[in-house]
Amino acid sequence: MIRTCSHCHTNNRIPARYLAATGKCGQCKQPLPPQSTPIEVDAASFDDIISHTPVPVLVDFWAEWCGPCKMTAPEFAKAAQLLAGKAVLLKVNTETEPQLAARFGIRSIPNFKLFQKGELRFDQAGALSATQIQQLVNQFISG
Repeated sequence: MIRTCSHCHTNNRIPARYLAATGKCGQCKQPLPPQSTPIEVDAASFDDIISHTPVPVLVDFWAEWCGPCKMTAPEFAKAAQLLAGKAVLLKVNTETEPQLAARFGIRSIPNFKLFQKGELRFDQAGALSATQIQQLVNQFISG
């Protein structure tokens, strides 16, 4: 994953295992905060993040044509900000990544799947608010 430093605008490569950690910019050494926005992923980055991220990973399977998906998107983004450093939130477009949708048996969207240490721990179809998302993820955050 590439994260741009807000201070010097240098692109920094962040390995999946550090997406929820605070790091340092390779150029100016200023802090790089944890990932606080949902990450749009393809199959390769999905597998890398799911298998290497030590915090819970919540995935939103969605499609552009889906009304409830569009209503949930701002809530999902808000939850990503609230959960920065505690969890990583991913978005999978089922139209551009049909193999991922098929692999996880997505039949209705939005569909949320939570992974912890590479294992599927929660699965739910239907729209969720930011508060519901945060409550869900908090159940899987180890103290």
